[in-house]
Parts: sequence; structure tokens; C-alpha cells
Amino acid sequence: MLWFKTFHIFFVVSWFACLLYLPRLFVNHASETNQSKRDMLIGMQHRLIKMMRFTLWGTVISAVFLIYSIAQDQWNIYIQQGWLVVKIVLVGFLIFYHYWCIKIHHNFHKGAEKRSHIWFRVFNEVPALLLLVIVYLVVAKPF
Repeated sequence: MLWFKTFHIFFVVSWFACLLYLPRLFVNHASETNQSKRDMLIGMQHRLIKMMRFTLWGTVISAVFLIYSIAQDQWNIYIQQGWLVVKIVLVGFLIFYHYWCIKIHHNFHKGAEKRSHIWFRVFNEVPALLLLVIVYLVVAKPF
């Protein structure tokens, strides 16, 4: 079980590094006017998205193994705990956010993204807030 927990924590931290950094690149991209710098940012975003995909799958797969290693035959009861259900829903929102970031990257690549750097500054805070709530749920298990 400790190996599954170790891998899960590793992949979650790595995924969140990507989820927090990619929107920051969007902030820079939205305020940049120099085309060569915009092209550089597109390349950085593209490479980060490759890592982000890998770490998302590592997070999900390690979570499945971790839950099964903790609950074993009682996994169907374990996953019905209130705190875990809310955590899974919030992770679902993060996965939606993940794919929304990829869509934004494609929009920047096509030159079709029109949102301001201010909008992206706010957008950048979403994963941090969700992380705070998820960590609280895992640590406190309030319900």
C-alpha cells in the first residue's frame, strides 16, 4: 500500500505543477505582442501538456490501485464515503480543467484565443483552490 500511496502523491504533485504552471504561461501569452516570444510560449505549453497528460494518467491509475489496496474486498463500501465522493467530484472538475487548458492552448496556437491576461490570472487560481479543498477532505475526512 505504501508504494501505491507514494506513487499517487508523486503523480498528484507533478500533475498540479503542470496545472498551476500552464495557465501562468497563458497569462504571459495573452499579454505578449512579440510573435517570436508567442511562438516560444506555444512550444513551452506544448511540452508541458505532454507531461500533464502523463501525470494525469499516473494520478488516476495510482488512485485506483491505492483505493483497492486500502479497501480490498470492501472497495464498493469505501468509495461511498462522503468525503471521498466529494473528492472524486472535485477531481472530475480538475480533469475538466485539464482538458479546458488543452483547448485554450489549441486556441492560442491557432491565434483564436481572445481572453485577456487578467482573465487568465483568475483562471490560474482554480486548481489551487480545489487543491486546498481536496487536501482538507483527505486529511480531515469531515463526513
